Amino acid sequence: MKLSNTVLLYKMEREKAMYWLSTKKAKIIMLLPTLMIYAVFIIIPVFIAIYYSFTDYSGLGKASFVGIKNYIAMFHDKLFLIALKNTFLVLLFSVIFLIIGSFMAALLMNKNFHGNAFFKMVIFAPYVIAPIIIGIIWGYILNPNYGLVNSVLRKIGLDMLAIEWIGGTKWSPLSLAMVFTWQVLGFHGTIFLSGIKAIPGDIYEACDMDGANLLQRLFYVTIPMLKETFIINIVLAVTGVFKIYELVYQMTGGGPAHESELLTSYMYFTVFTSRRYGYGMAIAVAILLLSILGSFSYIKITTRKQRS
Repeated sequence: MKLSNTVLLYKMEREKAMYWLSTKKAKIIMLLPTLMIYAVFIIIPVFIAIYYSFTDYSGLGKASFVGIKNYIAMFHDKLFLIALKNTFLVLLFSVIFLIIGSFMAALLMNKNFHGNAFFKMVIFAPYVIAPIIIGIIWGYILNPNYGLVNSVLRKIGLDMLAIEWIGGTKWSPLSLAMVFTWQVLGFHGTIFLSGIKAIPGDIYEACDMDGANLLQRLFYVTIPMLKETFIINIVLAVTGVFKIYELVYQMTGGGPAHESELLTSYMYFTVFTSRRYGYGMAIAVAILLLSILGSFSYIKITTRKQRS
């Protein structure tokens, strides 16, 4: 009798606890610490950056309000326009090759073959390596004078292909895009893989019964069922490109003469080297707006197509 009463009391207390956890008040209390940390380290710094973008602050002394002068100056800044062009080149290359490559990698990871676990480990490994280390590794590989790629090309008699992968004015942005794609390919592939795993097997069984071949299954079942996953990956790729800094810093340093700068690296140079804090914050706000605009535009276009 005592045991049954104890069990009953335990159940009642547990139900009370579960009810409290399901209330709005409990949810707010549990979310509050995270929201406070997010506000202190993300939201408040954004508003501070927006404020300083309207000033001529140099990091020292008092900030003077200059209105939209910093934003107007960006359109007349040759180095900013070069960084903007390079960023869009990296963005275009990364989105195309990263999405296609990671999707193909996910299809391969979904297959059962000997060495599948090793393949997953190898393809995901670059993502867990610090970007600064990746920049060092690829800096040695792509160095035009003593790098591995050009050394091999010269030894096999293909000197005409031994180009300035980094440090030049032509190939540096594409080399940065290639390294960034290699770095995050496994991460995006894992997202695609989770989406593929979520597709019900009954659908593929129905396709087999209807005599659908591999390409028909891919284009009429797999890809349409992964529309949301494609949106997530493209948005992450867009925002990821606008955060590239370590690769530029380590591989090219933005040179020669800032010809390989991306928006993030040029913003860093403007703030910490040129000491133009206000102008640098204006560039940071521009990066934020471009990232938001690119992501939300793609989501809007995709959702509109889905509705129609």
